[in-house]
Amino acid sequence: MKRILFICISVVYCFSLLAQNWDINTLHKINGWDSRFVRNFSNTMSKSAPYISIGIPVGMAIYGGISKNKPLLADAIYIGTSLAEAVVITSAMKGLIDRERPYDRYPDKIHPYSHESSSSFPSSHAAAAFSVATSLSIRYPKWYVIAPSALWACSVSFSRLTEGVHYPSDVIAGSLIGAGCAVMNVYVNRALNRWLFGWEKTPKVIRY
Repeated sequence: MKRILFICISVVYCFSLLAQNWDINTLHKINGWDSRFVRNFSNTMSKSAPYISIGIPVGMAIYGGISKNKPLLADAIYIGTSLAEAVVITSAMKGLIDRERPYDRYPDKIHPYSHESSSSFPSSHAAAAFSVATSLSIRYPKWYVIAPSALWACSVSFSRLTEGVHYPSDVIAGSLIGAGCAVMNVYVNRALNRWLFGWEKTPKVIRY
């Protein structure tokens, strides 16, 4: 029994070492891309995440309220609540896991182009971007919505690596949390729509 337990612990330890090595080695390579285009692009994408993530549902809500477009207002609530869920979950996980930022853990390998006060795992930027992108794609399943939304979310996530502030596993976890919140919130939002608007499900947006 002790031998089996020792083997299991050894296997888990080896896998964790391999995963950690892949994490830091991959980040080290991506963080080393230091052209002017990469730096400007990464900085712009990284800074765009909070403004676009919040701006889209807020803008939709304002326009829907002014134009009395209840379906559009319902979509804004769906996207906004999906975003809020993703932010709450990632914030809670950051506090519980408290993973050290890669530039603090490996100062000899990672050069930070920005500094963050919170812990590393998971990436809240990736969670927010993928939450909004997935929500938009679910509500407006057209290529001209899905393609730019996905491109923006992936760019934001990738920028967190080139900036040296997250491991690849942080970004992957954040993107899964964001997309997952958007998918699960479809069902939560049905109850919310019944309470707010008396609808069984969110109808298509009425355009005037």
